[in-house]
Amino acid sequence: MEEFIQFSAKTKNEAITKACIELGVSSDQLEIEVVSEGSSGFFGIGSKPAIIKARKINTVSEEDEIQEIVDTVKVDAIKEEQTRKPAKPFVKAEKPAPKSEPVKAAVKEAKEPKPFKETKEKQPRQPKEKTFKERPVKEKPAKEKMPKEPREEKPKQSKPVEIITDPAEIKEVEERAIVFLRDVFASMNLGEVEITSKYNTNDGCLEVAFEGEDMGILIGKRGQTLDSLQYLTSLVVNKGKANYIRVKLDTEDYRRRRKETLENLARGIAYKVKKTRKPVVLEPMNPYERRIIHSALQGDKFVSTKSEGEEPFRHVVVYLDREKAGNNRYSEHRYSDNNRYSR
Repeated sequence: MEEFIQFSAKTKNEAITKACIELGVSSDQLEIEVVSEGSSGFFGIGSKPAIIKARKINTVSEEDEIQEIVDTVKVDAIKEEQTRKPAKPFVKAEKPAPKSEPVKAAVKEAKEPKPFKETKEKQPRQPKEKTFKERPVKEKPAKEKMPKEPREEKPKQSKPVEIITDPAEIKEVEERAIVFLRDVFASMNLGEVEITSKYNTNDGCLEVAFEGEDMGILIGKRGQTLDSLQYLTSLVVNKGKANYIRVKLDTEDYRRRRKETLENLARGIAYKVKKTRKPVVLEPMNPYERRIIHSALQGDKFVSTKSEGEEPFRHVVVYLDREKAGNNRYSEHRYSDNNRYSR
């Protein structure tokens, strides 16, 4: 080791700095001994310098330090190995070997491959031709369809109308009708009603007319009450008679006015059918009023009429009859102002 060198300065720190400069090392690499701290005195009088002794510390190089560390580690490892007890090795208990079957005396000789048999090429079977036996077809005799004979519609048998010529019998018939009607009017409290009757020898019809106040009650809606009363009177008149006697009731000339109304209606309906080419169904009517419609259009060249339904809902249908029209001019031009849209 180097010997201490003495350094002095005004203060201790300055002395240490001076020692570092002269020795060329840092303060941490110096070993310092303080000889005198020094003092500044009083206003510089009686001041003493600071004295130290310093020398270099023997420093170990980094390589030496690393080597020293490595050596120490090796030594420690060796010691640990020596102090560690050796572990007993784990030995598995050996199981007794199973009794093995006696090995077959000799290994089975490898079976010699069987000689390859030559396979005959199979020829495809020829399909057998199926022979079908022709069976004679039994011809069934064709059944001759008998033409159905059209059913003849049997006209409804009505009681024959026979004209009465015996005045006594005519008077009896008239009295029956008048008595029955007077009883009905009395039960209806219609007051005084004048009843007149006349038997028409031309068509065998008993015509009965009556006048009085409030006869509209007897007519009813569209003559329904009058028709009902006419039907009841007909039953009374024809009771016990072999021949049928027609009865016609009228008041305030209703029958004539109704006939004119129906004829005008028929003509208007015919014009509508011609214009639209569609059939028109009229409301239900009694046989007398239906006859008026049929008669009014019977002479029309383009329309026809027919009755459909059952009583009391039987009605008249007015339709365009193309057979009637034929090649008539009307078949190409309708009764319309816009003929170009009506073809």
